[in-house]
Amino acid sequence: ALHKQSKLNREKVHLWRDSLRLPCHPLKECIKIWPQKPTRYREIVAAYSIEAKKLGLRILELLSEGFGLGSGFFGDKLSESAVLLLNHYPPCPDPSLTLGVSKHCDPNLLTILLQGDVYGLQVLKDGEWIGVEPLHNAFVVNIGHQLEIISNNKLKSAEHRAVTNLKVARTTAAFFINPSDDCIIEPAKSLIGTDESPVYRAFKFKEFLLNYIYMEGNFEKSVEPFKLHG
Repeated sequence: ALHKQSKLNREKVHLWRDSLRLPCHPLKECIKIWPQKPTRYREIVAAYSIEAKKLGLRILELLSEGFGLGSGFFGDKLSESAVLLLNHYPPCPDPSLTLGVSKHCDPNLLTILLQGDVYGLQVLKDGEWIGVEPLHNAFVVNIGHQLEIISNNKLKSAEHRAVTNLKVARTTAAFFINPSDDCIIEPAKSLIGTDESPVYRAFKFKEFLLNYIYMEGNFEKSVEPFKLHG
């Protein structure tokens, strides 16, 4: 689905981008609804999606081993679904009035971001926005909300945003690895120490995603309904 940010009067922050969302699961079925042009688009983007998924699963497997969760912990429903989001940020006449993407954390499990060669990504650290310069032949890996929850806050999802550029267009490809809608998300029991309690209750991923969308990606409001108190 192609989206244009045009409803400026409704936005708290004016967003300056076009985006194309490509569902990738199941790939053989999803590819049928992808654009057919330019030539070989489906073939090339499908190949990229397959390799991005492999990379993400390898990272998840290494995290699983590092936490002592055992091989395959993040397999099956926890990493079943995937979406590729292509963002294009045209040159903006006045970048001070716009953002490419407003402040948020990713709601999924893990994100593999291809930045391209143009700067635009910023990460919030200690109350300040830190620029993430693009590196040639490198990806940015973002921890999503679900990985933070499963780790019982041992891993942190970073708030980030995209800024616009006066003279140069920027195009990025973000590959999101998601749980299935009915996947039960909860802190891994083996990651809850004897002197601590689970921070979150169990819930279905779809429940979280609906609240995340309703809260427009607000960091605290997105996770608050799923926290255990007391």
